[in-house]
Amino acid sequence: MSTRDRTFLRPVRDDCAARLFCFPYSGLGASMYNRWPRRVADDGADIEVCLLQPPGRENRLREPHFGTYENLAEQVSDSLEPHLDRPYGLFGHCGGALAAFATAALIAGTGLPDPTCVFVSSQVAPHLGPYGRYLSMTESALTAELEGLTRVMGGEPQPDIIALGLRVMRTDLDANRAYRLDEPVVLPGDLRVIGWRDDHEIRPEQMTGWAAYAAPGRFHEVVLPGTHHEFLTAPTALRREFAAGLAHSGKA
Repeated sequence: MSTRDRTFLRPVRDDCAARLFCFPYSGLGASMYNRWPRRVADDGADIEVCLLQPPGRENRLREPHFGTYENLAEQVSDSLEPHLDRPYGLFGHCGGALAAFATAALIAGTGLPDPTCVFVSSQVAPHLGPYGRYLSMTESALTAELEGLTRVMGGEPQPDIIALGLRVMRTDLDANRAYRLDEPVVLPGDLRVIGWRDDHEIRPEQMTGWAAYAAPGRFHEVVLPGTHHEFLTAPTALRREFAAGLAHSGKA
C-alpha cells in the first residue's frame, strides 16, 4: 500500500452519493470509529464514512507526527483530491474538529471542490482557543483519561498501549495549543456545529463563536443528547445531522 493510501484506514469506495471524511480525536487513531457504520443511510442519505488516519499512530506509528493542523491539512488535502468528485463533508470532534476546519480552510484556497458541509463537534471557534482542560493536564492525569477513554470504547487498558497513546496525545495537544486564528475565516460551504447536552468538557454555549465562520444562511447549530463521548456510538441524531448537511446544503 502506498503512503498516500495510508491516509485512509480502509479503501475509499465509489458506490456512494456522498462521502464523510472523519478525523480522529486527540490521542487516538481512526480505529476509534469502530462502532460507526461504514455507511450513513438515514433519511434517504447514501454517505460513505471515510476514516482518516493521521501519521504517528496505529498503522502509521513509525511515521513522524504531523506537528501542526496546518501541516496535517496539507497532507490530507493531497490525499483527498482524487475523492472529491461528489458532495462531501468533513467531521471532527474536539481536537479533531480543528483539524477538519483547518483542512476546509486550506481547501478553500486551492481550487479543489469545497466541502459541502463541515461538521464540528465539541470545540470552541479557532479565534477563541486554545481551550480545554486536557491542555493543562499532568502526564498522570492524561494517562487516567486515556484509560477511561479506552473503557468507553469497550476495551481494557494495556500499559504498553496506553504509553503509546500518551505519546500521541502529547503531540496532538501540542498541535492544539499552537492553533489559534486572529479572526474568523468564512467557509464557502455549510457549517454545522454540534454540541452535546451533558458535555462537561465543551458546553454548547461555548461554541457560538463558530457562527462567524459561515456565510448567511449556511450556519446551523444543534444540541444533541449525550456526553462528551456520545459521538463514539454514532447515535441516530448525529447521523441525521450528517444526512441533513450533505443532502440539503445551503438551506437554512
